[in-house]
Amino acid sequence: MLTLKTPKVSLWDERNEKFLYIPEQNLEMEHSLVSISKWESTWEVPFLSKESKTADQLVDYLRCMTLNKKVDPRVFYYITTDKELLKKVTDYIEKPMTATRFKEKPGQARANRTLTSEYIYYLMIAFNIPQEYQKWHINRLLTLIQLCDRKNTPKKKMSKHDILKNRYYENEARKKLWKTKG
Repeated sequence: MLTLKTPKVSLWDERNEKFLYIPEQNLEMEHSLVSISKWESTWEVPFLSKESKTADQLVDYLRCMTLNKKVDPRVFYYITTDKELLKKVTDYIEKPMTATRFKEKPGQARANRTLTSEYIYYLMIAFNIPQEYQKWHINRLLTLIQLCDRKNTPKKKMSKHDILKNRYYENEARKKLWKTKG
């Protein structure tokens, strides 16, 4: 969970030509499947994609991440203009939130697939992941799903050629060790 403290600020509203006063806020934010689902239901596009988000979409995602009730909605616009606060949010979103790391297998390209919240829910159901995990940081949840996938995928069997080749080298090593001809 990210706890973000926004200062009391006054901003100039050029459209209405008056000052806007935003009170100090303590926000509790969570980058989770629940937040992504809320956002996708509004915008009807995948959040976890390489497509860049508009300013309004970013502001709305900050709103979807916020767990507090009765937050002044103008604070989200302020966060997007404050480099320090926006960096805190961005750093939090990008954190892996887990110690698990995967080694990519040779020749295996990382999937650049666009994920939707429904697809992630499907994977949770398929791997019997409890529903309360939807509140985990999304990167941690995706790591768990990837781990479940790797553990449930049957290991690739060796081809007959590879088995025979392996046996040949083992026999050659034994002959050398025992100084025999076979």
